[in-house]
Amino acid sequence: MAGIRNVISTLDSSGQEIMGPEVVLFHYPSNDIVNGSLLTVESNHFCVLKSRGAILQVYETGQYPVDTPQSVLFGSIQQAFYGGQSPWQYEALYINRSKLVVRTEGTALSREMAEMNYGVDYYIHVDTAQDAVKLVQHMPYRGHVLTTKDVNDYSGPVVEQAINQLIQVTPLEQVNEKIHDLCDLVSSHLQEFLAIYGITLNSVKVLVRPSDERMKALISLKAFGLSELDAVRYYTAILMAERGLVSAPNMAVGAPFTIGAAQPTLPVGSFTDPKPPRQA
Repeated sequence: MAGIRNVISTLDSSGQEIMGPEVVLFHYPSNDIVNGSLLTVESNHFCVLKSRGAILQVYETGQYPVDTPQSVLFGSIQQAFYGGQSPWQYEALYINRSKLVVRTEGTALSREMAEMNYGVDYYIHVDTAQDAVKLVQHMPYRGHVLTTKDVNDYSGPVVEQAINQLIQVTPLEQVNEKIHDLCDLVSSHLQEFLAIYGITLNSVKVLVRPSDERMKALISLKAFGLSELDAVRYYTAILMAERGLVSAPNMAVGAPFTIGAAQPTLPVGSFTDPKPPRQA
């Protein structure tokens, strides 16, 4: 067992920081936290100290000795079997108080039932010691870390519901005009949800685009002031030009295509209609 004055921190054996930009919570993995151990808390961390499931204290920046009273019964067992120190008597959970970015993606349907892909970046942090306690109490984790991906597993459905609430009643061409309203709606729903876990929402960025590449191209052409028919013609002309077809300009302007002095193709009906009788 480690010495009684061992230092507990978020550095690994090689001195590298474990609390990276994707780690929200880190559970110190060793069982060597005992009375007299020193808890080191960095300026961008909180540390929640637990003993047998109960939260004892929340520490901010600094170094603190672990020193709490023992119960009489447990103290006698500790003295007999562990020489005054018991494994897993204390647990240290470090909370990242830096601003972290979380990303979620999904698909929504416009008013015309056209598929729209969305991407949402939202920035979060744990603001106070009380919020750190909320996170430990309400957000479960597996193993020794809670990551931003784990947080997104909870908040992703909230984002999806908020986005569909607005997009499903908005025409496809007007979705990007509603981005500001969409950001406000997602932010409102997300902040209310994350507050339960002691997480503060800083800002939200939303990007929405059609799933179909052809639809994106047509909407871009319409943005130049083209009608629906002209947009389709120009889009078709672009595809024809990419394939080296010389008739691409004709498609763009809706004109027939002729080669040299050849006559343009005529409808079949012009040959099958009965000719008028000759005048005597």
